[in-house]
Amino acid sequence: MSVQDAPTLVATDLARSRPTGGGTASARPLRRLPVQREWPPWAILAAQIGILVGVIGLWETAALRGWIDAFFWSQPSAIFQTLTIFFTTGDAWTDIAFTFRSTIFGFLLGTTAGSLLGLSFWWSRNYAAILQPYIICFESIPKLALAPLIILVFGLGLASKIAIATALTLVVSTLTSYAGVKALDHDGERLFYSLGASRLQVFFKLVVPSCLPWIISVLRVNIGLALTGAVVGEFIASQHGLGRAILYAGQTYDIALVWVAVLVLSTLAVIMYATVSWLERMLHKGVRH
Repeated sequence: MSVQDAPTLVATDLARSRPTGGGTASARPLRRLPVQREWPPWAILAAQIGILVGVIGLWETAALRGWIDAFFWSQPSAIFQTLTIFFTTGDAWTDIAFTFRSTIFGFLLGTTAGSLLGLSFWWSRNYAAILQPYIICFESIPKLALAPLIILVFGLGLASKIAIATALTLVVSTLTSYAGVKALDHDGERLFYSLGASRLQVFFKLVVPSCLPWIISVLRVNIGLALTGAVVGEFIASQHGLGRAILYAGQTYDIALVWVAVLVLSTLAVIMYATVSWLERMLHKGVRH
């Protein structure tokens, strides 16, 4: 092959490598991204119910056939009977109301006080620098270890459970709102001052609206922490509450009653979590508008 024939051979090879359809795309077909088909809501609900029914049926069968020890694990039929007794002749509604009140009050007090404390750090950097180590120190302390002391100070009633729930939610709200303060747009702040706004006007017109999404984002976390604090307080010393019912059932080896109290407590937690999630969505819509 001569040097003069080389360009002709190269052109022939390029022509063979081109797609015959006249398109500009590569000859190798493009792979599409896998598309997942979403189930309709009724199918998802049916699957969830099916899993629950299957677990309950397997549990009952295992207890009846001796695969598991029914004394330690109980069984769904005994739990259902205990649940009926708990709501008809027991103190179910009193315990539920007690736990609910201590959780809600602790949630409201801790979230409100913590958010206000975090927002107050905007007024003075020196004030924030002085208090921040104490807040971090209080956050590092296991608040549940302070529960016996709180019970001694506030007594066996509702106040001690609210205090524990407040202690668990206070620092989280403080640090979250303070993070919103630190993320504040300083250019917008200078713009407000250049237009003649006072510090109070900047706080209510800029700082609070800017930090509100941060405060809203912690609501779902705080409702779980408040419920944990209330139940732990009932574990230590209480006359009412679902935590007291669980503790009493464990001490008397009434495993069915333990499962009943846990089931009711889980239902209460789901209801409060769903309510707070709905409130969070409504507040987010209000902030956007």
